[in-house]
Order: sequence, then C-alpha cells, then structure tokens
Amino acid sequence: MEENTLEDKQIKKRIVSMILPITIENILQMTAGLVLMAMIGRINPIAVGSIGIAMVIYKIVWAVFKGIGTGASVLVAQSYGGDKLLKVKSVAEQAFMVTLVLSVLFQQLIYWTAGSLLKVFNPTEDLLINGTIYLKTISWSFPALAIIILVAGVLQGMGNAKTPMVAVGILNVINISFGYIFIFVMEMGLKGAGYAYNIAYLSAAIFGIIMLFGKRGILTSIGGRFSFKFNRKESLTIVRFGLPTSFETAFWQMSSIFITRAILTYGEIAYAAYQLGLQAESISYMPATGFGIAATTFTGQALGGKDKEIGRKYLRQLIKITIVITIFAAGALIFIPKQIMALLTNDLEVIQIGAVYLLVMGITQLPQNISGVLNGALRGAGYVKIPMINAGIGLWLIRVPFVLSMAFIFKADIIWIWVGIGLDMCFRLAFSYIYFKKRNIFDSKLVEY
Repeated sequence: MEENTLEDKQIKKRIVSMILPITIENILQMTAGLVLMAMIGRINPIAVGSIGIAMVIYKIVWAVFKGIGTGASVLVAQSYGGDKLLKVKSVAEQAFMVTLVLSVLFQQLIYWTAGSLLKVFNPTEDLLINGTIYLKTISWSFPALAIIILVAGVLQGMGNAKTPMVAVGILNVINISFGYIFIFVMEMGLKGAGYAYNIAYLSAAIFGIIMLFGKRGILTSIGGRFSFKFNRKESLTIVRFGLPTSFETAFWQMSSIFITRAILTYGEIAYAAYQLGLQAESISYMPATGFGIAATTFTGQALGGKDKEIGRKYLRQLIKITIVITIFAAGALIFIPKQIMALLTNDLEVIQIGAVYLLVMGITQLPQNISGVLNGALRGAGYVKIPMINAGIGLWLIRVPFVLSMAFIFKADIIWIWVGIGLDMCFRLAFSYIYFKKRNIFDSKLVEY
C-alpha cells in the first residue's frame, strides 16, 4: 500500500512538472492572443475579419508542421522511455531537415497564391485586400514556425516542457512589444501586426535551435554536433506517424472555411464576434491542452520502458486533473461571458453575439478537454489514425453539415451555429471513450524504424 502511495505521488509530481510549464506556455500564448486581438479590435472589424480568414489558410499549413512535430514527439517519447538516446537525436535531426524543406516550399506557394486562396471565403473587397496583405506578410514566418513546433515536440517527448515554455515566452513578449509599436506608434495597422509576428517567430526559432542543437544544446550533449546525413527510412517513419495528425489538424482548418462562409452570411460584425470569441474561449481550453501533450509523452515513455501499468496510472491521473481544471475554467465562460468579451472590444453588438458563443462553448468544454487527453494517449501508443478518424467524422458528418444547413437552408439564428460546434465536441468524447473500452492501447507494440 505504501509503495503504491509513493508511486502515485511520484506520478503526480512528474505530471505537475510537465503540465505546469505547458500550462504557463498556453496561458502566455492565450494572453498574447487576447492582447494582440484587442489591439486589432481597436482598428476596425474589417481588420479582425482579415486576420481571421488569413489565419485559416495559415493554419492549414501549420497543420503539416504540427503533424511532423507530433510524429517526432511520439517516436522520441518511445525511444527516450527505452533509453535509446542516440535514436532520440537521430529522429530530431531527420524531422528538422524534412520540416525545413517543406516550410520553404509552403512559404513560396502561399505567398504567390494568397489572394486566390482567400477568395474561397467569398469575402468583400476590403476583407480580401486586407486579408491578402496579412497572409502574404506572415507567410515569411513559416520556416521559423516549423522549427518552433519541432523543437517543442522533441523536447516534450523527452519530458522537457520548460524550454518550449521559455521559447513561447520570448515569442509573445516580442510579438506584443513590436505589435504595439508597429500598430499604434508607427501607425502601420495590419501590416505592422504581420511584421511583429514574423520578428517574434524568428526570435523564438533561433532560441530553439540553440537550445536543441547549439554547442551546449540538449541533443548535442547526447551525440555530438548536428548530423546532416539524410536517413530515408527514418524520415518516412516520421512522416507516416505525422501525416494522420496533419490531416486531423487540417480537417479542423478546412472545415473552418465552410464555418467561416456560413458565419459571414450573418455579417462581418458576427464574424468579428466569432473571432474574438475564439480568443476568449482559450481561457478554458488552452490550459487543458497540455494534458493531451502530457498523455502522449507519458504513454509513449511507458510503452518504450515496457511498463503498461504505469501508463494506465498516468492516464487516470491526467483525466482527473483535466476535469477539475476544466470545471473552473469553463465556469468563467458560462457565468461572465459579456465581461470577458468586453475586454476585447467596445462594440456592444460584437459583445452580445460573442457572449452567446462563449456560453455554449463553456458548456461543451469538458467533453472537448477529456477527449483531448484520450486522443493524446492514443497517439503516444502509436494509434495516430484514430484521432484523425474521430476528427473527420465529427467535423464532416456533424459540425459542417449542421452549420451549413442552419445558415443556408433554415436561415436560423446564429446561436444554432454555436450549437452545431458543441454537438461535434460531445461526439468526439463518445467516440474516444467507446474506442478505449474496446481496445487496450497499452498492449500495442513499439514502432520499428
């Protein structure tokens, strides 16, 4: 009994040591997002909407990098848990080379086709012009973005969440500082916000490279300097593990195109409320996002170390803590939505529409966050396709059809758009739970590569 109690305490300590930095990182990201959106919100609703449609395209590319970063993180976690440190370094190097090449290709593609891509939203002329300017500007951050995601994935797979937290801290301080200077002092408006974005991401990427591959970097201390030898088999394994997560994340972003078009039928004020609502909603879901990352890390490490029972214990503790945190965070969205929206804008109509959105999202936060933990555990165990399937069904068979029918067929009140999003979140939890009941993920085999 005493041994189990001691083990439980050690598990909680490790969870806290990883979750705390990730939570701080997410809060920093959330706070910066709120501050920057509040700056943009003071320009005009067109500026808010322009960033909104530009970021949908941007995040489709981000999804590719996120997938590779997640694939690398899973392989690193399993290798690290099995004490295969040279393999950890090798995975990081191959992933770095793959993402760097892809990021340059995507930057050029998006830069030269930005205007054409944004026309899919059927925007007004002003929205298209401003959105194109912003998307072309921030496309230059793709290589830095890819590096930041990869560095975070590798380090988190090793159980190191503090260094990515510092990188995000650097990014956000620079982004806010330069954002204020460019937007208000130099009066550069939307383009200034884009310049600040690029400078911030470049700074954080340089920090990440130094910490990982520098002279005294974390991976350099394991196996020496960065090796530029391309390993085709290992790179393909990373891509194979990463693609399902890329598709999963891309599903979210591509569905946003349809959701955006539906919301824009209610007017640009409604869309601005939605964009600000998304930022405010992060009060609830961003602190819990780290638990999904922790679930991937600890599950992968447990399987790498061939200790199934410890993996189960980690998962149980993560779910318990997620429930507690979500109850408190979601409560803010439910009970003070107007006050939260008022922090981001002084437009009364935007506040009213956004407050209803926050109320609905607050009610559905618990299913979303628990399913996030379960999906994280699935990825750590190598079941990377299951979260992708879950997202695909939820988005394309529930969320998108429901929202489009409400907007274009029934011409329903905008609250039904928010309800459709909430129904999708509830489905995801049911799907993940049923899969866990039917299959013991801790009996899966390690990946051979």
